[in-house]
Amino acid sequence: MKQAKADAQELIDSYRAEKQEEFNNMVLSKGGTEGDASAQLQSDTDKEIGDMQSQFKTNAQKAVDILLGKCCEVSLEVPTARVRSTQKAAGINV
Repeated sequence: MKQAKADAQELIDSYRAEKQEEFNNMVLSKGGTEGDASAQLQSDTDKEIGDMQSQFKTNAQKAVDILLGKCCEVSLEVPTARVRSTQKAAGINV
């Protein structure tokens, strides 16, 4: 049983190595044009990431200022609907 398992594993490994070699050869044969496209895509991606990071640095403080302004904005006026409902609940008719 152990011998059959070892033989099967050896057969699997040789098949895997053969297919991996075929794949590597195919990639190398087509690698010239696809490699350039991949490099171009990576370059474009890096440029866009750099642009986004610079925009973040530019706009980060503006965003914080807006958020703090909204958080610290407190209205001391009680809405009319709230006043009426409170008066109604207390039984006060005005």
